[in-house]
Amino acid sequence: MSDAAPKGPAPRRRKANTDGGEALLRACRDLGADYIFSSAGSEWAPVWEALARQAEGGIAGPRYLDLTHETVAVGMATGYALETGQVPVVLLHAGAGLLQGANAVHGALLTGVPMVVCSGESTGYGDGAGRDPGSQWYRNLSVVGGPQALAAPFTKWACAANDVSVLYGMVRRAGELAAQPPAGPVYVNTPVEVLLDSWQPAATGPVPRAALAAPADEDVATAARLLATARRPVLAVESVGRDPGAFAALIDLAELLAIPVVEPQSAVCANFPRSHPLHQGGDLTALAADADLVVLAGCRAPWYPPSAKPGSATVLVIDEVPHRPHMAYQVLTADCYVGGSAGPALQAIAARVHEDGLFDARAVRARRERLADAHTAADQARQEAESRAAADPAGPVDPVVVASTLRDMLDPSAVVVDETITHSRTIVRHLLADVPGRYRYVQGGLGQGLGVALGVKLAVGPGRMVAFTVGDGSWLYNPVLPGLMASAQYGLPLLAVVFNNGAYRSMQLNHLRAYPEGAAVRTGQFLGVDLSAQPDAAAVATAAGAAGFTVASTGQLGPALDKAMAAVRDGQSAVVNVQLTR
Repeated sequence: MSDAAPKGPAPRRRKANTDGGEALLRACRDLGADYIFSSAGSEWAPVWEALARQAEGGIAGPRYLDLTHETVAVGMATGYALETGQVPVVLLHAGAGLLQGANAVHGALLTGVPMVVCSGESTGYGDGAGRDPGSQWYRNLSVVGGPQALAAPFTKWACAANDVSVLYGMVRRAGELAAQPPAGPVYVNTPVEVLLDSWQPAATGPVPRAALAAPADEDVATAARLLATARRPVLAVESVGRDPGAFAALIDLAELLAIPVVEPQSAVCANFPRSHPLHQGGDLTALAADADLVVLAGCRAPWYPPSAKPGSATVLVIDEVPHRPHMAYQVLTADCYVGGSAGPALQAIAARVHEDGLFDARAVRARRERLADAHTAADQARQEAESRAAADPAGPVDPVVVASTLRDMLDPSAVVVDETITHSRTIVRHLLADVPGRYRYVQGGLGQGLGVALGVKLAVGPGRMVAFTVGDGSWLYNPVLPGLMASAQYGLPLLAVVFNNGAYRSMQLNHLRAYPEGAAVRTGQFLGVDLSAQPDAAAVATAAGAAGFTVASTGQLGPALDKAMAAVRDGQSAVVNVQLTR
């Protein structure tokens, strides 16, 4: 007989638990999501368990970001999608978390970025078959009609996955819907019982990239003819510059025919080099009134009031989705359209102009010289404004100085995310963004910008600085403490520059527009305006572990920004609270 010790029972093989949490995580992987942005809720234990199994097994998949405010979670997803074009996944809590994040989800809809937003509910409230969802769903968290009814007005599509057998397919399809034009957020209600239920994987696999739409040849030919024969064309652009290829294609087309380019107040990013001689500023009205052809490239709202198109020019619209389904009212006064993705459409039009050879080279040359002279005059006025604003180092700070100083001190690769209102045009004019991605404006309700800036930082990585310009009113709307916590937790240092005029100035301007000689003017009693009791933004930042600086005079601005940027380069977010004259 052998004297070897008897063998014990064979170790039990751990059985893979393929439940709804695994189905949702598998869908995230197949959508190519790098991150899951979440403000946690009690429905997500199955997903957390699936993520733990993913880590345990060394399986490649999305990283989970645990964030402490819904607006930060959704805003980060927006910023990340803007920079990468990917479809991020956002997990919120029930109807309550969805409502808390609704402002940022609506902002993603206006911005046109894809994302899948999920939150849960209960289908059985403890009386149904299967595992116990928890009493909180019965007592506090249920929503009549389901949370998808809440999400429908501010998402592109909203539905419920009422059985685990459809969960993977619904989340996967939701991501594909989000990426198809017009891109935007979609919502899937994922009930707790569905997430806890056993799942049998069926057909799974990576999701293909959304196809680029090509413009119709006859539309390209019409556009080329209109542009080549126009004597006084002007082109307005709002969002084309989000695609670097479209940014370059717009330069090529404008240079070919010496077309003046305007980025109106509704522009949401850098679309055309601000220093280019063909850039004619931000006022479309005068040029459009004199034009015989107005080209709207990626413009949802080129003039206001919507029906008050200046002049009698022909209007050519170049846009993949010219009429935005999320807009309650929109007037483009278009005479003809060119569809398809902006980059291919602009390239095709330029190629057709070359091919047809209908344009008058002498007229183009004269227009180029005239526009260059106008650009030089406008740029001279800009420089003079900067000189006046910086004349007294001991004096109070003009917002022009802040914008121009940021331009001079930021690295050329830095990204500026802007959530100002009354100072946004000043920032655009003096920042002089010349490359795609240099400037991005936060769309929708105020209070999302800190999250969006963090998401941009997550996408661009440690080698590029992200500056967040924000009014003091907007700063107070932002979830500052959760945002600074996320910055520290995930190594995402930001430079935040608060344009602090001590007031909701836009509120006062709106009041004055309606009642220019009203009682408020006579008494000086403007309600909804005074922010003099606001906490010191720099002190709040310091208390939260960031670097904080307060600037009260022009001469203090440069040194403060220098120290703040050094802190950011060392991995610490910095808040510069600039007290302004206006």
